[in-house]
Amino acid sequence: MSARILQDELFSTLEMLNDEEQNRLSPLATLSSSATRRQQENREGYRQQFALDADRILHSRSYTRYIDKTQVFCLVENDHITHRVLHVQLVSRIARTIGRFLHLNEDLIEAIALGHDIGHPPFGHDGESFLAELCQEHGLPPFQHNLQSVRFLDRLERKGRGWNLSVQTLDGILCHDGEVHSRALSPQPNIDFAGFDEKYRAKEANPSLGLTPATLEGCVVRLADTIAYIGRDIEDAITLELITRDEVPAECREILGETNGTIVYTLVTDLITNSRVPAPGMSDLLHPCAIGFSQEVSEALRRLKAFNYERIYLAPVTKQDYPRIRECYRALFAHYLKHAENRSASTLQVDLMSDAAHCYQPDQAAAMVRDFIAGMTDDYFLHQAAAIGCQIPVKR
Repeated sequence: MSARILQDELFSTLEMLNDEEQNRLSPLATLSSSATRRQQENREGYRQQFALDADRILHSRSYTRYIDKTQVFCLVENDHITHRVLHVQLVSRIARTIGRFLHLNEDLIEAIALGHDIGHPPFGHDGESFLAELCQEHGLPPFQHNLQSVRFLDRLERKGRGWNLSVQTLDGILCHDGEVHSRALSPQPNIDFAGFDEKYRAKEANPSLGLTPATLEGCVVRLADTIAYIGRDIEDAITLELITRDEVPAECREILGETNGTIVYTLVTDLITNSRVPAPGMSDLLHPCAIGFSQEVSEALRRLKAFNYERIYLAPVTKQDYPRIRECYRALFAHYLKHAENRSASTLQVDLMSDAAHCYQPDQAAAMVRDFIAGMTDDYFLHQAAAIGCQIPVKR
C-alpha cells in the first residue's frame, strides 16, 4: 500500500473522529473542530486540534523545565516529595477522569492541565511573590504565573514565534486558579482571540480580578488543580514530619478521607455526581450548566485548604529558606538588568532571551529579565545566584 493511500486513510479517520465527537460528547462540550488559532495553519496533519495543542506543550522547552520547579517544599533531599512536573501530570489525570464521565473533550482538558503552571518561576508561589515585587519596582505589572504561562506558550517559545495554540487551550490556562475556593463554576462561552486578549489585559491590570474559563473543560481543570494538590501536600508534609495525620481536622477526615487516595476519590466522585452537564444527545439546554461540588464536600474542602495554609504553606519551617531566596531574586534581577540596559548581555555566561530578543522594545529590558528568571529551574537559579556571589541555601 502506498504512503499516499495510508495518509488518506489517516485523514479519513480524523474526519470520523471529529464526527464521532458530536454524538459521543455532551452538546456543551468543546468540539475539536471548533479550535481557533491566531494564525491559520495550512500544513496537513491528522491529529485532532486539542491533541495537537497537548503535544506542542509537551515538546516545549518550558515543559521540560517543570522537572526541577518547586511545588510546595524546596531544598529537600527526598526524591518522593512532589515537584511541579508531577503536579501537572496529576491534574491532567484527575481532570481527564472527570471529563470522561461528564462527556467532555479530554484532549482539551489534557492540554490545559499540562500547560497551566508553565509560567511558575523558581521556588513556587513565594518566588512568584518575589518576582512580582521586582516587576512593580521596575514599572512592570505584578508578576502572575498564569499570565506568564500564556506569555511563554503564545509569544516567547520557538524563538519568539510561540506555539500557535488554540484560544480554548490558552483561555483555560489563563483562567486556572486552584488557590481560589469555588464550590461551582459555570463557563462564559464563545471566546475568540479579541475577547481572550481583553481578559489577559484586564487580569494584568488587576491581579485580584476573578476570571472564569470559557469552556466546561477549563472549569474541570481549575477544580482538578485543587483536587490534585490538597491531599498530596498533606502526604508530603507528613513524610517531612511537619504534621501528623491525626492533626488534620477530624471533620475533614470524616467527610473527605484520611489519605490522598481517599481524598482524591471522594472529591472526584462528588464533583462528577454534582456537576450539571447535559448528556450526549440531549436537546434541552435551557438549564444552566456547572462543574461543582456538593455543599458538604465543598465546605470540608474549604476547611482543609485553610488547614493546609496554616500548618503547611505558611509554616515557619516551610518558609525558612525564603528570605535568602528573596535576596537572590533581587541580586539576579539587578545583575541581568544592568547588562540588558547597557546592551552587554552578550558578555554574560547565560543566554538572556537572545533568541526572542525581537519580542522586546529597546526600553523593555526589565521585561526581558522577568521572562528569563521566570523560566529558570530551581537548581539553575541557585547556580546563577552563587555565580554572582549570593549566599544560597542548601538542601537538607
